[in-house]
Amino acid sequence: MQPSPGSSLLEVKKAAKRFGGLVAVNELSFDMRAGEILGLIGPNGAGKSTMFNLITGVLPADGGEIAFGGERIDGLAPKDIARRGIARTFQHVNLVGGMSVLENVALGAHLRGRRGTLRAMLRAERDEEAQLLAEAARQLERVALSEQLHAPAGSLPLGQQRLVEIARALSADPTLLLLDEPAAGLRYVEKQALAALLRRLRGEGMSILLVEHDMEFVMGLVDRLVVLDFGEKLAEGLPAEVQKNPAVVAAYLGGVE
Repeated sequence: MQPSPGSSLLEVKKAAKRFGGLVAVNELSFDMRAGEILGLIGPNGAGKSTMFNLITGVLPADGGEIAFGGERIDGLAPKDIARRGIARTFQHVNLVGGMSVLENVALGAHLRGRRGTLRAMLRAERDEEAQLLAEAARQLERVALSEQLHAPAGSLPLGQQRLVEIARALSADPTLLLLDEPAAGLRYVEKQALAALLRRLRGEGMSILLVEHDMEFVMGLVDRLVVLDFGEKLAEGLPAEVQKNPAVVAAYLGGVE
């Protein structure tokens, strides 16, 4: 069950991450509300992917707090954060190319299972395997890839591979979906299809946190933006407001076609 639209979902308070002498995230604070698409943008090295890794527990924070649904999650293991309703995709497609599209997505449904994906996929638990595959098929229909269920994942074009990754993330039944540059390398038509999917997911109550470099894609999609520069928040607000912010124009948007 998704939280009420507009309610507080994700709270980041003075999050910090250092790599030796490099400050990747410097006391960054922002909030996210349920049912919105929030864009996290900024130049290369601004700290966007690092922030994703802090939220999902891939990296430990060096300071600050991160709360999800009113519960602190900084310090939890990635699997425990995922079980609370956060799923993500990665900047580079990470599918098992020789496995079918359906099997790849079923790997993401293991958080719903009792016995674990490996045993289920090895037919140690036939009932659970059937449930995992049925859930995977449902999510593939959700992203309009039902006709590709049994195709090898590696045979699909990049745009469809990214949709497979989103379906795999959705199979974990998340409340919050984190997408790391989902439009990277896609053709115009593929970007349009991706944007339509994300709007549809938002309409279903899904909350989406998006890192993306394609400004045209972002500006036409997100509800709000948080702009980072050198690990700090440079601006936050509606897309139209952020586009006009002189600091943002000077640091980033001014150099983008």
